[in-house]
Amino acid sequence: MTFGGAGSTGSMSSPLNCLVTGASGYIGGRLVPELLSAGYAVRCMARDPGKLSDRPWSDDVEIAVADVMDGSAVRRALEGVDVAYYLIHSLGTDASFERRDRTAAQTFAAAAKAAGVQRIVYLGGIISGQAGKLSPHLRSRAEVGDILLASGVPTAALQAAVIIGSGSASFEMLRYLTERLPAMVTPQWVDTRIQPIAVRDVLRYLAGSATLPADVSRRFDIGGPDVLSYVEMMRRYAEVAGLTPRAIVKVPILTPRLSSLWVGLVTPVPASLARPLVESLRNEVVCAENDITGYIPDPPGGLLTLNQAIAAALRYTREGDVSTRWSSAATPGAPSDPLPTDPSWAGGSLYVDERHSVVNASPAALWRVIEGIGGETGWYFPSRPPGPSAGCSTGWPAGSDCAAAAATPGICSWATPWTSGGWRRSSRDHYCGCARR
Repeated sequence: MTFGGAGSTGSMSSPLNCLVTGASGYIGGRLVPELLSAGYAVRCMARDPGKLSDRPWSDDVEIAVADVMDGSAVRRALEGVDVAYYLIHSLGTDASFERRDRTAAQTFAAAAKAAGVQRIVYLGGIISGQAGKLSPHLRSRAEVGDILLASGVPTAALQAAVIIGSGSASFEMLRYLTERLPAMVTPQWVDTRIQPIAVRDVLRYLAGSATLPADVSRRFDIGGPDVLSYVEMMRRYAEVAGLTPRAIVKVPILTPRLSSLWVGLVTPVPASLARPLVESLRNEVVCAENDITGYIPDPPGGLLTLNQAIAAALRYTREGDVSTRWSSAATPGAPSDPLPTDPSWAGGSLYVDERHSVVNASPAALWRVIEGIGGETGWYFPSRPPGPSAGCSTGWPAGSDCAAAAATPGICSWATPWTSGGWRRSSRDHYCGCARR
């Protein structure tokens, strides 16, 4: 839908004009199609518009190029906007990340007020206990909410705990810890009470907040129907995934720093991102109220339970149907973002079985075989452990192409990565095709 003149919150005569920040990130990238489906006109604010070019909805939105630290650019991006979604967070561990978050929120709040924005919608974390005991990550989220609520623009500050969805950092951390460690030594924070929520329900609340009454400006806790400890979440995951029960021993000596290094070692979530997540789990994150349902009622089937959310996330992960990932956003220490031309499963975890052998073949002869992979030839994978066999030093049956190749030595290397979409072959220059054709 074309981004047009200013709409009117609650008016049926014209669609709302919504601006989404953080559209290249995990939540923002999923919120945009929800808003489009609701009939709203959407503008995405991004520093690098190229990061949005491969999204299936990119042709249906307007893109405003702006850095959130640039007040003039943000003011231009907010021109004509009715509802502004603020989904920007720093997830660093350095001493300056709270200052950056504060400055960014202040810049955005002032620009929204000056532009005549009718509502700000913000997604932060559940705040419980005294501010002085909050983790730096939660403390910064709370401060950003305070800044936006004080902007003079009606603000809905939604506060969630752990968000469960395919590709989310919290889900990937839970998934890899549980799947890779049938027995584990864990820190004491695994006993902290948590109220997880499915990403589907988070998006529903975010989209629904666009039409809140104009006099509503406050925080709302949002959470799913389950309240449990992190260790129980791991046990639930194992149950849903069909894994054997996990043996878990808790010890008091693992600090947040050590815990984040442990998470970074076992999971694809880098320690730089794992640390703020781990530090936040020291705090109990349970909803203190459920007032949001007075404005946005639960769906007919109710909110997803944890087991349902895990099952849905696993299904999408195994089918390779993950629309956004935690690594979609720029995260210090994270693997490189997939390129716009990469397939949807790019950037995920790969298990690689790689073998090397010297064969008598010229690079040109080997490359001809590589070019023939796929199509009618099919994709290669090892049907048995490698070992010497007649005609091929890598253990493939006699009659393979490398046996007939020229005498120039080359390097044969077979890599068979497992992705959520199934077995696929990967190959690089100077790899030969000494496999059954």
